[in-house]
Amino acid sequence: MTEFILFAVVGFLAQAVDGALGMAYGAISSTVLLSFGVPPAQASAAVHAAEVFTTGASGYAHHYHRNIDWKLFWRLAPFGVLGGCLGAFVLTSFDGDMVKPYVTTYLAVIGLWLFVRSFRKLPSNPVPTRLVAPLGAAGGFLDAAGGGGWGPMVVTGLLGAGAPPRYVIGTVNASEFLITLAVSITFIVALVTGHWQEAGALSTHASSVLGLIVGGIVAAPLAGWMVKAMREQTLLRLVGCLIMLLALFQTVQQLGFV
Repeated sequence: MTEFILFAVVGFLAQAVDGALGMAYGAISSTVLLSFGVPPAQASAAVHAAEVFTTGASGYAHHYHRNIDWKLFWRLAPFGVLGGCLGAFVLTSFDGDMVKPYVTTYLAVIGLWLFVRSFRKLPSNPVPTRLVAPLGAAGGFLDAAGGGGWGPMVVTGLLGAGAPPRYVIGTVNASEFLITLAVSITFIVALVTGHWQEAGALSTHASSVLGLIVGGIVAAPLAGWMVKAMREQTLLRLVGCLIMLLALFQTVQQLGFV
């Protein structure tokens, strides 16, 4: 029960941040699980199992508050699904940490750029078509392989292109449901076919996963309203700060200080 309550609090806080800013549920939840000694592949599988429920609730909340650009949704989601399935397969095959230093550098630079740009007049540009496919595929891959990365990669890329923050965050959150569902199915297939031999201990963390689900579902409606209510400059500033903090924390992890 203590573990359930702890992860319910973690799930609530992570989903409140993720739903309002379009990122961090996977990164926060995975980090906490890893700190409890859960192996990376198992942590990613557990987080994605929880996200099937939390992203569904979050997507509905953003739909209710009309935060979703459906044209962008259908252009983005299929490539995220493909990238996510590939990332899950890679994670259950070998260590996916090799690309993390490059992703961390990308996030730090983009986070700083978004923060600086939030103090200027914000453009509202249509998202370039050529950007959507590679951004979705890269975000899905990193999300599965790293236990979190869909939001940081895709939200920062779309905001960097000048897309409106409210619709970027709502659309990325809604499309994440399909990515997490596909990744979870890939983990299950890898387990059933014997491709993933080390998944046996995952059942011992069932209370943690349930806590993440309950906390996330409770927070989802609140986050959908926050995106609609906050000023675009505030959203962009918060996203930039969060991205830089995530990049800093990942750097400290990679250097072995955490």
